[in-house]
Amino acid sequence: MNPAEGGKGFTAVYFNCCLDGSGTETIIMKLVILEPLGVDKEKLLAMTSQMLENRMEVVYYDTRAEEAEVLIERSKDAHAVVLTNFRYGREIIEHCPELKMICVAFTGVDHVDVEYCHERGITVCNCAGYSTVAVSDLVFGLIFSIYRRIIPCDKAARAGLTKAGLIGFELEGKKFGIIGTGAIGLRTAGIAKAFGCEVYAYSRTVKPETGIKYVDLDTLLSTCDIVSLHVPLNAGTKGLIDGEKLKLMKKDSILINTARGPVVNSQALAEALESGQIAGAGIDVFEVEPPVPQSHPLFNAPNTVVTPHVAFATAESMEKRAVIVLDNIDGWLKGVPKNVV
Repeated sequence: MNPAEGGKGFTAVYFNCCLDGSGTETIIMKLVILEPLGVDKEKLLAMTSQMLENRMEVVYYDTRAEEAEVLIERSKDAHAVVLTNFRYGREIIEHCPELKMICVAFTGVDHVDVEYCHERGITVCNCAGYSTVAVSDLVFGLIFSIYRRIIPCDKAARAGLTKAGLIGFELEGKKFGIIGTGAIGLRTAGIAKAFGCEVYAYSRTVKPETGIKYVDLDTLLSTCDIVSLHVPLNAGTKGLIDGEKLKLMKKDSILINTARGPVVNSQALAEALESGQIAGAGIDVFEVEPPVPQSHPLFNAPNTVVTPHVAFATAESMEKRAVIVLDNIDGWLKGVPKNVV
């Protein structure tokens, strides 16, 4: 078995190198798309051909593999690679002597050894912005699932029961806290205002947005009915919401996390939910990528809605992402890289 196959059904599609003006075959750089990107394969390859105009040899893998051995085999002679959210660390990159560019088809890049890439002079780009609309949509999907008790209501209706014990809450008039006012945080804030919420925010950078009241973190947690997280994962945000911070929240408040799993201490959150310290939680992200072990503490916590890291994943966002990926590569080829991290 070819290690690049990863033991699964495997297809690689190649665009051969181009011809120069004299009709002589030229040696060009190699791009490896290490996994599917959520766009129909034929459509993605057509987009790639159109945007890169045969400036690179392109290899596309239509299976996802996370094993280091497989990723090394797939990447070893690439000049540029595209990947989403699996670990791509030094133990892989150091076996890729030609690698000059990594395009992360994702917003967060904590799964890539960026520091080592900088040492090697490897350009790392992300796809910030592709999922802004999608993530914001799911924030409110989770909120309404909790506030209107949609999952228990569905079960009751199917069981021939009534609304007894299933009275919900309205969003209008609630104090809505945003932690992190980047693009997703600001869009979420805008939607919250449209629903008639009073919006508070805590962020490293204060944005001059009308209708948002910036406060310190403790004030936000102790004031707001809804707290939605929109920060990247780094040394300063890991464990940001721990047991002590959860104690500051109101007993009828809910927490929404569509950011990164380790921003929240899951065990502390489960305990806060079980004790009634807070009223509910909507969680799309965990300490590991799904499948998440069924023993995870939040899976048995009351009034909790969980989803398998789908906030970014819509048909529209996948196409937006593919366009950004190819635009990043095009910019890098032209010497003007975009979305560099």
